[in-house]
Amino acid sequence: MKNPILLIVLVLTIVSCKNEKSSSEEQKHNHSAETEKVEEPKKKPLSPHTETMAMIGDAHIHIDYSSPGVRDRIIFGGLVGYDQVWQAGAHMATWLETNKDLVIDGKALPAGKYGFFTIPSKDEWTVMINKNWDQHGKDEYAEKDDVIRFKVKPITLEESVEHLEYKVNKIDDESGTISMAWEKVKIEFPFTIKN
Repeated sequence: MKNPILLIVLVLTIVSCKNEKSSSEEQKHNHSAETEKVEEPKKKPLSPHTETMAMIGDAHIHIDYSSPGVRDRIIFGGLVGYDQVWQAGAHMATWLETNKDLVIDGKALPAGKYGFFTIPSKDEWTVMINKNWDQHGKDEYAEKDDVIRFKVKPITLEESVEHLEYKVNKIDDESGTISMAWEKVKIEFPFTIKN
């Protein structure tokens, strides 16, 4: 270039534009950092809500419950006291629903939705299927609302079951079993579909 003043103006303009651009980018970056909220990862619930179900012939059996973990605790005879009513889960009472009449322990259970409660003890558990299925824990449990009440022997498991787990197992088109396992204890009882 023949004109040194023009060259100086051109260089100053280029440098000034670069500085403006860099300053503008910094502002954008800082601005977005301020407005961007970092989402905390959601904590897994300690007693996740879960369900199990099965078709046994034409009968649809559904169990809905919250599944607490052992988490290095003594469960039966500790967290869950012996010889006391337990909602057989966490939070809301566990419930069982069937669209067909069942027979459990020789007693009829009409199609419907029921609360599922137990009274654990070392040698024998009492299982109660109760009219009042929609309640927090066992707050409103009343023995007079039991539709069926029977005893089962608990089974000691070799391996510990970390989270409470229910299963509906099909034997054939007219019968099955319902089981509940947690820690090193399992209870199980048979049922048939009433014809």
